[in-house]
Amino acid sequence: MTDKAEFHCSFCGSNKDDVQKLIVGESVAICSECVALCQALIEDENQEINDAKSDVIEKVEPYAILRHLDKWVVGQKSAKEVLAVAITNHYKRVFNPPPKGLTIHKGNVLLLGPTGCGKTLLAQTVATYLNVPFIVADATNLTEAGYVGEDVESMLSVLLARADNDVAKAERGIIFIDEIDKVARKSENVSITRDVSGEGVQQALLKIVEGTICRVAQHGKRKHPQEPLIEINTKNILFIAGGSFDGLLDVVKARTTGTNIGFGSELKEDSKSGHFKDVTADDLMQFGMIPEFVGRFPTTINVEELSKHELIKVLTSVKNNFIDQYTYLFSIDNIGLSFTDDAIEEMVINCMAQNTGARGLQTEMERILRPHMFNSGKYKKKGITELNIDKELIINPLPIK
Repeated sequence: MTDKAEFHCSFCGSNKDDVQKLIVGESVAICSECVALCQALIEDENQEINDAKSDVIEKVEPYAILRHLDKWVVGQKSAKEVLAVAITNHYKRVFNPPPKGLTIHKGNVLLLGPTGCGKTLLAQTVATYLNVPFIVADATNLTEAGYVGEDVESMLSVLLARADNDVAKAERGIIFIDEIDKVARKSENVSITRDVSGEGVQQALLKIVEGTICRVAQHGKRKHPQEPLIEINTKNILFIAGGSFDGLLDVVKARTTGTNIGFGSELKEDSKSGHFKDVTADDLMQFGMIPEFVGRFPTTINVEELSKHELIKVLTSVKNNFIDQYTYLFSIDNIGLSFTDDAIEEMVINCMAQNTGARGLQTEMERILRPHMFNSGKYKKKGITELNIDKELIINPLPIK
């Protein structure tokens, strides 16, 4: 050991006569002031973790999550209960490390259901309630690394930007991968060309979804050789994948009802299709999802098609409903907006005929109110301050003369 190490702190360079205590090791020395500084840094970091932990743990309770979801999402009682439990277990795992020798595996969530039934809204509402970073990634834009398109790590860059470049906060976030059914394997047959936007994306997602350390660029940018990269550990990021899985119910139906082909077969009553609640891992693999990917989403939630009564609630009574939104837009021009009960029912019937779920309600509202929004300036000049939409104006949306 050198003389300098004997008489000076290896970290700040202070002489032993200038500090209260100098602790000398085999080849290094540290003064009491540096020890105090390190202790303060550790305590500050622990306090940040504990503050984040207490903030989330106060909210992570299945009944509390369910009550919040009920305010924003209509119906889907079973789906909301399963999701509430999955979210609770995930954050219990994040903030309560298991004892040595015990590993708690991450429970990513797969949402199955027709379009417009609330899959994205479920995930977004939970993230908002927990106050954790949340992003929606479109699986149709993803490709294998090195090909034209977004590689799977780009999701983490966007999540980091959403967390204001706070790595610790990003590592507790939620990523919703929408349209996951669009990356199903295109065919069971081996192709001469790579399926870089289908099975290749599933393969690329495996390690990130399970938990690994990725190096990503800041602010959602693409990687650049000269740009410093940030490491993000995905082991505590919750991945929720959702898709309509068009054609999956036919796979379920074929499995559960069998076939009518062959001698001695009985003609069975035809039904619309199977049900998402009957979907198994084998059905998903038959659809085109690879076994490794299915295995990384142990919690499967089926989201049912909305009924007529539920669509009426989406339109009228749920928080942020469409009638409230358009009522506000008309109020800017000092015009009151109201709907008769039979008009609301007619709108819902039209929407159900389109098989677009709750998303179709906004399209229907636009169709009905567009003539009135276009003529709102004329209404003001004529002194028309109330607009009451009845069934006739649903069938023939015409401006008031």
